[in-house]
Amino acid sequence: MNEITFAPLPDGGRLAYRDEGTGPLVVLLHGGFLDHRQWTAQLATLPARYRVVAPDARGHGDSTNAEAPFRHTDDVAALIRHLDAGPAVLVGVSMGAATATDTALEHPELVRALVVSGAGTSEPEFVDDWTQKTLDAVWPTLFAGDVTGALEVWNKFTVGPRRVPSDLDPAVPALVAEMTVKTWMKHTADERDWSTHAADTWARAAKLTIPVLAVIGGSDSDDHRHNAERLADSVAGARKVTIDDAAHYPNMEHPAEFDAVLTEFVDALA
Repeated sequence: MNEITFAPLPDGGRLAYRDEGTGPLVVLLHGGFLDHRQWTAQLATLPARYRVVAPDARGHGDSTNAEAPFRHTDDVAALIRHLDAGPAVLVGVSMGAATATDTALEHPELVRALVVSGAGTSEPEFVDDWTQKTLDAVWPTLFAGDVTGALEVWNKFTVGPRRVPSDLDPAVPALVAEMTVKTWMKHTADERDWSTHAADTWARAAKLTIPVLAVIGGSDSDDHRHNAERLADSVAGARKVTIDDAAHYPNMEHPAEFDAVLTEFVDALA
């Protein structure tokens, strides 16, 4: 349909989403502070094979902000039920990967398979100084009113710890910045974070019996690579694929390679 549609949530909120194509349901879940445009390349190609749904998470993009406690996993489940569709292949990057795994744990009847990148569950383990220092540097800069400076810090995840910005197509960090600013501007510094997540996720995830694929950005931070690898290593039969010259957003940096890995995985499910 090539347009944004809105799905009602049980608490009165609304999720913005794109819904295109026909066939097996594939739901694309974006990273933190981004929106469905992270999947622009995939929305141009995948609907030829699948029904592709790409929402804006609560508080992101064109979706409404939360006014009470909520879980992203429950929002995804509400969207799939609203569409009277599923079970779905959930494909998530970063925050979206965490949401995808949570949904497989909390709403297993709605999830056919998982594809994760940059995260494993909603309880990440950060032990690499680079990752935590980068995260910690974003907020003081942003709350001081230096949006440009905060974006430069945030886009370090786009670049990765072992590359420089000139190694990337500049359109990638530019789109990351555009999406991030749109989401940041929806919120205030003193606003409460109402989001919560599933509990005991790593132990529960190890018992998953659905197909799982981890797509690893070879130039991503050690922490982000480790968390996705940890999920794949803990689930029986799970697979790992590395896209070498990509950091935190491999689907944006190398869409053709990402799509090839994804379509091979989804088509094999049949």
